[in-house]
Formats: sequence, structure tokens, C-alpha cells
Amino acid sequence: MRAPVITVDGPTASGKGTVAQRVAHALGWHYLDSGALYRIAALQALRRAVPLDDGGALAGLAASLAPLFRDGRILLEGEDITDAIRAEAVGEAASRIAVLPELRTALVALQRAARRAPGLVADGRDMGTVIFPDAVLKVFLTASAESRAARRHKQLIEKGFSANVAGLLRDLQARDARDTQRASAPLVAAEGALVLDSTGLTVEQTVQAVIEAYRRRAGD
Repeated sequence: MRAPVITVDGPTASGKGTVAQRVAHALGWHYLDSGALYRIAALQALRRAVPLDDGGALAGLAASLAPLFRDGRILLEGEDITDAIRAEAVGEAASRIAVLPELRTALVALQRAARRAPGLVADGRDMGTVIFPDAVLKVFLTASAESRAARRHKQLIEKGFSANVAGLLRDLQARDARDTQRASAPLVAAEGALVLDSTGLTVEQTVQAVIEAYRRRAGD
């Protein structure tokens, strides 16, 4: 039997990465941050001056990526890029290139290769709809734009980046529009997904809700 997968999809700054990591840790499973792959591609595109609307060139760049995810850090060509890919300019570029079908196709195999025993928790925007449609549990995690902007502001300040809440809110709303309206794999809740609004929940409550839902599904 193939290793089981739990997918956690949702908009920018919904908390899906933190929740997915903690669920994976609680279950003793592997974790895939699919958004990091798009950010890595965006970082390389910015560094190499690859046009952000050139799907073919970006797909070629993505196909050559060989990132290493180790002990919570991300290495690329020997460089620790964990913090570099979290810069707001990189996130904005990642949102722009993620709408390109050529790039998304180039990253599919890399994402699916993360599936291995004893199981995988994958977070992103199309994990349950495109990458792992046979996931044992699909979660769609959301929160109000205002609370997501506040969360992102806190994250950036803690990492030493300058940020403005009003500007972050505008950026999040623009990214939401791009993600939900793109032609290729738009951001939507997968059929049968558990939809969780984390606006009024703590991280611990959200993690527990996902784990309990998985145990119910696994016991069916």
C-alpha cells in the first residue's frame, strides 16, 4: 500500500505550514512544504534575472532544482536559504510565477517524490486537488485576511524583516485573487475536505482538530 497522505491547503499566512509541521511531528510522519519549492524557484529567478512571466524558462530552472530539507533548514547548492526565501519580495515573486502552468507541471514530480512511509503531511495550495488527490484526509485551512496579515507581520518582524500591516493586507488580498482566479490549479477546497477557519483558534486547537479528523478517517 502507498504511504498515507494528509494535505493542508489554504491561502497565504493561514497557518498551514505551522499546523502541517506539528501534525507531521505528532504522527511521526514526513513533512512537505510545497510553497517553499515555489519560493526557491522565485529566489533563483530573481537572482538570475529570469523574467517572472516566462513559463518555459522558469520550468527549466525549476527542473534543475535539488534543494535539501534538513533539520528545519533548506539548503540549495550548499547555501542555507531558509530565511532568504521568506523575504516578502520572494513571496510576491512566488505568487506571480505560481500561476504559470509550465512551472507547476515542472514541480509536480518533485512534490510527489516526497511521499514515503510511514506517511506524509503536505501543505500548499493544490495538494489535495492536484498533487495528492487520493489523500486520506484533505484539510482546507483559512482565516480572515486581517488576522493573516497580522500573523505575517509578526513572523517577518521576528525574522528581522521590516513590514507594514496595511501593505501586507493589500498584498495578501492581491495574492488571494491571483491564487483563486488562476487557470491552472486554482486555490479551492478539495471535494470532501475538512474546512477549518483558524481565525479564532490557537495553533494547538487547530492541530488537534486535524489529528482527530485523521484518526476518525483512518478508523472508518
